[in-house]
Amino acid sequence: MAQLRLALNQIDSTVGDLAGNAEAILRGAHHSAGQGAHLAVFPEMALTGYPVEDLALRSSFVEASREALRALAVRLADEGLGELPVVVGYLDRSEEDRPRLGRPAGAPLNAAAVLHGGRAVLTFAKHHLPNYGVFDEFRYFVPGDTMPVVRVRGVDVALAICEDLWQEGGRVPAARSAGAGLLVSVNASPYEREKDDTRLELVRRRAQEAGCTTAYLAMTGGQDELVFDGDSIVVDRNGRVIARAPQFEETCLVLDLDLPAAPAGPPSGTVDDGLRVDHVTVSADPLPAYEPAFPGTVADHLDDDAEVYSALVTGLRAYAAKNGFRSVLIGLSGGIDSALVAAIACDAVGAANMYGVAMPSRYSSAHSLADAEELARRTGLNFRTVPIAPMFDAYMGALGLTGLAEENLQSRLRGTMLMGISNQEGHIVLAPGNKSELACGYSTLYGDSVGAYGPIKDVYKTGVFRLARWRNRAAEERGETPPIPENSITKPPSAELRPGQVDTDSLPDYPVLDRILELYVDRDRGRTEIVAEGFDEELVTRVLRLVDTAEYKRRQYPPGTKISAKGFGKDRRLPITNRWREGA
Repeated sequence: MAQLRLALNQIDSTVGDLAGNAEAILRGAHHSAGQGAHLAVFPEMALTGYPVEDLALRSSFVEASREALRALAVRLADEGLGELPVVVGYLDRSEEDRPRLGRPAGAPLNAAAVLHGGRAVLTFAKHHLPNYGVFDEFRYFVPGDTMPVVRVRGVDVALAICEDLWQEGGRVPAARSAGAGLLVSVNASPYEREKDDTRLELVRRRAQEAGCTTAYLAMTGGQDELVFDGDSIVVDRNGRVIARAPQFEETCLVLDLDLPAAPAGPPSGTVDDGLRVDHVTVSADPLPAYEPAFPGTVADHLDDDAEVYSALVTGLRAYAAKNGFRSVLIGLSGGIDSALVAAIACDAVGAANMYGVAMPSRYSSAHSLADAEELARRTGLNFRTVPIAPMFDAYMGALGLTGLAEENLQSRLRGTMLMGISNQEGHIVLAPGNKSELACGYSTLYGDSVGAYGPIKDVYKTGVFRLARWRNRAAEERGETPPIPENSITKPPSAELRPGQVDTDSLPDYPVLDRILELYVDRDRGRTEIVAEGFDEELVTRVLRLVDTAEYKRRQYPPGTKISAKGFGKDRRLPITNRWREGA
């Protein structure tokens, strides 16, 4: 057996910030070296950020990534880290010049490199390219065709990138065929509810298939609507968890491993899936035996509600910080949606940077304003009240609107006011709509849908209530004031655009509605299948019609944190002009 100290650097990269990402990698490499690591690893596309989307098709960006990698290798050596092998993900391109039909222009590669001695001693590209959900990697990249193996301190370490583990075949069985003592996968796998359980079982199974200890390093942080939850995992060849990193935190997971020593001769030839073994030796001799200092720690994991709430906070914090926004603004109605968004915003950017505006109309109840004021008192956010009645009366005097047009005018006046304050004071506006409302089109274009970011756009209404209760309970357990007024949670939801209005005037009860929506939106079940689940046929037909006819509204809604397997946006792409109706 041989010993190896592995440092898995779970970091947050920003797309396009090559200089900033390189500095983060350098800091991580210095920290890893300070811990005595023999191999330091960074996530998929850590140098460029992930996903780069159409930047991959710009030759200038590809070349900038390649140059940044070369410069990083030189800096590592110049700063005394040349003998530490560093694995880092980046954007590369194929050297093959021969054009092929169906290949992206310039043949970009989702690649990683082993940096050592001031240069990249081994480079490789992702073999399995995902093309589902939010992923479009066949649009951007060409697949790698090698089985990369680097010998470090007498251990053969096989390398893979994200989807190489998620799909069958390829580099996992190839690692066994190559006789690797350790399989390391670098990842930028976006968060979804309960994905941590799926991920753990995947890594356990792949370790058994590879026949060796397997390390799964994940990115953390946020990029636009995607959140990365970290949760890096190391398991032994039998699937036993050796170490696990915390979720939603930048950290360096260091552990000492006892691994099979590499054979005298390096592996070579072609293995599973036609992959050609590409082997390089960094340090051939095993280390003298040493006393392990890092046996491996397993972080406590969050429960389901805490995990989702942390993802929502992480998503908003990353979006604001990475786009240069310091403060956020929201209209406070006293209702549950705006209250939960306000609590998330206070946790993400701080109450001092959170601004709330109550904008009562003639139809606003007294308790709505009181609940908004109570929320501000509990959280300490900046609060003001600006009645819209004078503006509403002026519009009505000029236009004489009635019915739905009159109701929507109130919402649009509030949206205009929020955008005016945003322009004047520099805050970004948060849209408070939830997934149930977006699914059914229960929102006003250019009214409650205005904003730069929608923190709860992928949370169904029943989830909104559950998260609000969880956030209050978590505060109580810490001896803090619960941020959300109880009345905001218990009163019937209402847009308050006409006397006595409640959401159930227009929508089914949320527990029933959300179960139907989850089947139709998240699981792509058809009308007949949903009815077979025990739902009223007329109700199902009505709900599906609401969803299908609201696509034009959803296309104009701002981005927001994705927490489900199928959020509105990149996950679910349907034509706006569409006469197909389920069951018609």
